Order: sequence, then C-alpha cells, then structure tokens
Amino acid sequence: MSIEVENVIKRFVTRGQEVLALDRVDLNIRQGEFVAFVGPSGCGKSTLLNMIAGILAPSDGAIIHDGQKVDGINRRVGYMTQTDSLLPWRSVMRNVLLPLELQHVARGEAQDRARALLEKVHLSGFADHFPVELSGGMRKRVAIAQVLVYDPGTLLMDEPFGALDAQLKLVMQAELMRIWEETGKTVVFVTHDLAEAIALAQRVVVFSGRPGRIKHIAEIDIPHPRDAFQVRFSPAFQKHYEALWAELAPEITRGEAV
Repeated sequence: MSIEVENVIKRFVTRGQEVLALDRVDLNIRQGEFVAFVGPSGCGKSTLLNMIAGILAPSDGAIIHDGQKVDGINRRVGYMTQTDSLLPWRSVMRNVLLPLELQHVARGEAQDRARALLEKVHLSGFADHFPVELSGGMRKRVAIAQVLVYDPGTLLMDEPFGALDAQLKLVMQAELMRIWEETGKTVVFVTHDLAEAIALAQRVVVFSGRPGRIKHIAEIDIPHPRDAFQVRFSPAFQKHYEALWAELAPEITRGEAV
C-alpha cells in the first residue's frame, strides 16, 4: 500500500469548544492509484489531505505512507492547492527550479530536470516568461511541473482546478490524466465536483457531513486511458454519477441544514 489511514480522528478547538472534524477514518490507497475525495464543505477532506502531508497531526490513529508513519512534514509527497505557489518575480524556469534549489540539487542536474518537466507540460517555449505573462491554464501547468520536478511518489491535490472556468478545467483534467498515466504516481485528489471525480479517479471516496466519516467508496470501472470530456457521455459515467449523487446529496442537504 502507498497510504494507510488507520482509525484516524481529528479534533480542533475553536473559540474554546472542541470540534470533531474526522471520526474513525480507515482507508488504504494502493501504489499508483488515483483516488478522489468528495463530500460537503467542512467534512474533513482537506484535513485528511493535510494529515497525509504531515501539515496536521491526527488527534488519534495513524497515517502510514510507504511503510513509514507520517510524523511531521511528509517530504515524500508533492502538494498542489487551488492557489498556485508561483513567485511573481521568478521566471517559469526559476519557479520550477525552486524546489531543487531548496534541496541543494546540483545546478546542471536541476536544470536538466526542470527542462524535462517543462517539455512534459508543453511549456518549453515559455521558460523565460514570468507568471503575469501566462494564462491561467499555463500557470497551472507550471505549478504541476514545480510539484513533479523533485519526483515525489505521491501527489496530493486540493481542488487544484477549482478556480478555472469550465473549458479550461477540462483541458487541465486531460493534462493531469496524461501525466498520471505516463508517470504512474499515486494521486489523492480533493474536489467538490462529482463529475470531475468520476472522470479522473479509479476510486471515489464519499465523506459524510461533519464529523467526517467515510460513507461510501465506489470503484470507477471505466477503462483507462480516458478522455476527460468524452467520458461524461458514456453510460458507465451516468451510472456512477447517479449512484454517487444518491450517496452525496443527503450529506450536502444535511450540512446546509445545520
């Protein structure tokens, strides 16, 4: 297994009151698997992602990554959020190089790796451009290259395409699918978009409203490679969407009523 979540509980103290965010979560994610988390706002999806990254610690239980307990910042994962981490005063190339500079990778090797990643995300001709000169989709591609450049085995993605318009989101979904199919990395992907989860993932994990528990896990038996756009018109996609919406809708309604 790549990731093992063992009876994880997470509590926060807010304004003097204890809030139970996640309650007894158990989940195994296989090496090279693409798993999506969906659920109502506040259900703990991002909290669990942050615990896998080692940014937060479980209140109880444990998270095992590649056979080692996560205890502090997990440097074996790459983390991509909705807001990219590009520095506006650095060129595309120097933004991609940044993680390798922090790891003190030799300059020649670092530049070779950065060039290879820029070619992979189709930005070889933009190495000297600055973030302000790029479209939203191009910035996302740079952010993906920045995460991939130090070759983490696992990618954690927290609504990475949530701020994009519908057309650009489809383009970036297709780009992510291509990269995942080429690299075989483990991907854990948080989204509020059920259609996005089904189009991309091999398994979709549905969380209940707070306190977050795993309510349902669906195996998405649509063969890869997939077309991120065309897959939405397949009978299998419709079948999964209807079944998962039946699980998700009551949780969203319950969350709004609280």
